[in-house]
Amino acid sequence: MTTPPASARETTEGPVYTVTGGDWDEVVQAATKADDERIVVNMGPQHPSTHGVLRLILEIDGETVTEARCGIGYLHTGIEKSAEYRNWTQGTTLVTRMDYLTPFFNEAAYCLGVEKLLGIEEQIPDRASVIRVMLMELNRLSSHLVCIATGGMELGATTIMIYGFRDRELILDAFELITGLRMNHAFIRPGGLAQDLPPGAMDQLRELVKTMKKNLPEYDKLATGNPIFKARMQDVGYLDLTGCMALGVTGPVLRSAGLPHDVRKTDPYCGYETYEFEVPTADTCDSYGRFLIRLEEMRQSLRIVEQCLDRLREPGDVMVTDKKIAWPAQLALGPDGLGNSLDHIKKIMGTSMEALIHHFKLVTEGFRVPPGQAYVTVESPRGELGVHVVSDGGTRPYRVHFRDPSFTNLQAMAAMCEGGQVADVIVAVASIDPVMGGVDR
Repeated sequence: MTTPPASARETTEGPVYTVTGGDWDEVVQAATKADDERIVVNMGPQHPSTHGVLRLILEIDGETVTEARCGIGYLHTGIEKSAEYRNWTQGTTLVTRMDYLTPFFNEAAYCLGVEKLLGIEEQIPDRASVIRVMLMELNRLSSHLVCIATGGMELGATTIMIYGFRDRELILDAFELITGLRMNHAFIRPGGLAQDLPPGAMDQLRELVKTMKKNLPEYDKLATGNPIFKARMQDVGYLDLTGCMALGVTGPVLRSAGLPHDVRKTDPYCGYETYEFEVPTADTCDSYGRFLIRLEEMRQSLRIVEQCLDRLREPGDVMVTDKKIAWPAQLALGPDGLGNSLDHIKKIMGTSMEALIHHFKLVTEGFRVPPGQAYVTVESPRGELGVHVVSDGGTRPYRVHFRDPSFTNLQAMAAMCEGGQVADVIVAVASIDPVMGGVDR
């Protein structure tokens, strides 16, 4: 005799849970205490409307987000650990790849830390510091353009995306002219720069500033007063000053709560105290305020770039004179790509046997850094970027650790999103502007 099929009551008895993500043990444990309306969904890590490979685990009740968690680590590259197996100069090539939208800030923070350990901060040529500031401010422009462009795209404003990437290309063209690469430059080195500005760079940079000054008002016309744009961003992703301070949030998110904290003003580096610029703030504590702050920061960055160009009229050195630290480089574009020019190599090899041996040791082994540790911060487009470097007296770092603002700011995601709508999660995350290469490192 066959067993009869289960009755309708037997198959429907008990609660039925719809679960589509999360850590399974936690989901099961929490689901036993929830009602039938509780749904856990994954937004990412491949979702088209999130910044990079970020996984958002959302518990929703209808359209309302009741709990939000971040899942990170999908872009982990082991950069900090890898730096322990390369000499101090080679470390620049690694750290520039962390937050891939702000390579110059990664390089500058790292090199400032190494220079602090070496005790050569006062020996860095003025021209090198000015070029560093100029590159960082142009990089701030290109990073904010990506933030505004992708944020607008996620709201459906595709025109602002086209404009943002159009202007970013102009800046990347300038980077390519100066360093040979559009990103991941490794151009800022301990002691100065890889090389001076190439011929024609000053003229192109002045044209770039002129073009950007003409184009920036278009973002105001497109978005600032747009009622649809404002409706999607105002009072969304709310985080007040108390929340920012409790979570360690910095950058535009902190300044949207009214606190004008900027490392360039509070703890100047690279001579920032000699430049004239303002630190824009807002009192809205929301995504719209962060958008306005980034627009104004781009205008202030252009002011700084103009001042840099005025200071670069006179020639000068771009690397410390200490030959035991200064990386020998005279780059040229050859058939095998960018590398030392043949004339430079011939000069090294033809000077003296001692010069050739010294060059060989500096490139293959690297210089030694006195034992100690240093912590340096710079103001990146996303907030306070810090680097802690430790030396045991050798030619390689004992430890390199970065305080990336994207990692810290991402902690605010839950506070911004819980209690809001699912659609507003995208706006809140876009206003934080996290870059997962910096988060996961």
